[in-house]
Amino acid sequence: MNFSTSLRLVLGASLFLSTATSAFAATLTVGAGKSFATPCRAFAAAAAGDVIEIDAATPYVGDVCGIYQSNIVIRGVNGRPKIDAGGANAMGKGTWVVVGNGITVENVEMSGARVADRNGAALRLEGTGFTLRSSFLHDNENGVLANANTASDILIENSEFGFNGFGDGYSHNLYIGNVRSLTFRYNYSHDANVGHNLKSRAQTNTIVYNRFSSTPAGQAGSGQPSYEVDLPNAGIAYVIGNVIEQPSANQNPTMLAYGEEGATNPGQNLYVVNNTFLNDDGSRGTFIMVGSGVTTLALLQNNIFAGVGTMSTQASAIDRSNHRSLAPAFVDRANYDLRPAAGAPMIDAGTNPGTSTTGLSLVPAMQYRHRAAGDARSVNGALDIGAYEVAGTTTAPAPAPAPGVDAIAPSVAITSPTGGRVSGTVTVTVQSADNSGPAGITNQLYIDGMLVASNTGASLAYKWNTQKIQKGTHTLKAVARDAASNAASTQVSVAK
Repeated sequence: MNFSTSLRLVLGASLFLSTATSAFAATLTVGAGKSFATPCRAFAAAAAGDVIEIDAATPYVGDVCGIYQSNIVIRGVNGRPKIDAGGANAMGKGTWVVVGNGITVENVEMSGARVADRNGAALRLEGTGFTLRSSFLHDNENGVLANANTASDILIENSEFGFNGFGDGYSHNLYIGNVRSLTFRYNYSHDANVGHNLKSRAQTNTIVYNRFSSTPAGQAGSGQPSYEVDLPNAGIAYVIGNVIEQPSANQNPTMLAYGEEGATNPGQNLYVVNNTFLNDDGSRGTFIMVGSGVTTLALLQNNIFAGVGTMSTQASAIDRSNHRSLAPAFVDRANYDLRPAAGAPMIDAGTNPGTSTTGLSLVPAMQYRHRAAGDARSVNGALDIGAYEVAGTTTAPAPAPAPGVDAIAPSVAITSPTGGRVSGTVTVTVQSADNSGPAGITNQLYIDGMLVASNTGASLAYKWNTQKIQKGTHTLKAVARDAASNAASTQVSVAK
C-alpha cells in the first residue's frame, strides 16, 4: 500500500464524524496549519465525493487553477474565506475554472478575476452540473461565466453578485451559456458595471425570489447596469416573486428582456408572475421587452409596475391583475419594505395564476428577504399583487397545487446536541426526510447565522470545534429543502 492510498483510507475513516457526503469521502482542510495551504492544492489532491473546507482566517491571493475532479464540495468555514485573484488567472479564463462535473461551491467570497480578453470570471463553468450557494462574487470581469452545455443543470441560491463587468457591456454579474436549466433563487444581484445583472441563455430559466437592483446614483459603488435580467434566446422562463429595479442612471431602459436575440431555445413560454418592478428612471423605461420572433403570448399576472414606461413590447401579452402606478403605496419604499401599505389597492387583488403548460404551479410560495435569503409567503386573505404579502397575523391556505406538483415540505431535526452545554469537539447531527426520497434533499447547517456545512441526503454530520467560540449562548439552525423548493427548518440553543 503506497502513502497516498494509506492517507486516503485514514481520511475516509475519519469522515464519518465530519460529513455525510459519501461513505468513503474525505474532508480536506485548507488554511494556515491545515493539511493544505491553499484551495488549489486541495483541489488537485481531491477524489470524487471529497469535501474541501477552506478556513476563512487565511487570505488566499493569486491562488488560481482548474478544478478537474468531479463530485466534490468546496466550502468556506469559520467565516467566509476571501479568494482574490490578485492579478493571476488560470488558463486565461479566470480564478477557478470548473472542469469537473457535479461541483458544489459554498460560502466563499471571490474578487479580482481579470484576463487579457476582458472576459475573466471568478467561476468559469465548463463541466456538467454545478451548484453555488451562500457566496459573494464581486469586482470581477464576470462573477459566473458558464459555457454552453445542454446536459448541464445549474443551481445558484442565497448568493450576492455586485460590481462585476469590465465596463464594455460584454461582461456581467452572471453570464450563463446555453445550458439545459438555470435555477436562480434567493439571490441579490446588483450594480453590474454596464453589463447585465443576470444574462442567461439556458433552455429553462427558473428565476424566483431574488432582488435585482443597484445603488442610487451619486452614492459610493453605484453601478449602471444594462438589463436587470436578460434571457436573449427565449425558452421556458419562470420569473416569479422577484424585486426588479432599474436605477435612475442606467445603460439601457429595459428591465427584463426575453428572446431579443432570437427565440432559438425550445419553447417560448414566459411566465412573469407576482414580481415588483421599480423604475427609478423618471423619463424612460420598458419593463418587459419581448423579441419579435416570440410568437407565444407571455403571461403577465399579479405584478406591480412602478414608475414610467411601457409594460410590455408584446402588445398581445396576457395582462392579468397587474397594478400600474407612478408611486405604489408601499410600507417603506426608500428602505425596500415593499409590502403593500395599509389600504393599498394591491391587497387581496391578485388572482390565482394556475399552472404552466407542463403543470408547474405558478403560485408564489416564498418571498425575498434581504440579504440573499427567502421566507415563506404567508397569504393573508387572497393573494396580494407584487412580490410581498401585506403584514398580517392570519395565514390562509395556499391555493391547491396542480396535480403531480410536490407541495410537501421535508422534515428536519437536529438530533445532537439537543441543548445544554457543549465543550471540546462536538458532532452536530441533522436528520431529514421527504416524500420524494432522500436523494432530493439539500441539508444546510448554520451556527450563529453562518453556514458551516451542507450536503444532500437524509443526514448530515459536522464536527464543531467549540474551543474557537466565545462563552455564551449559540444557535444551531438546520434547513432542509427538497427538489421542488419546499423547505423546513429547526433550531436549538446551546451554551458554552
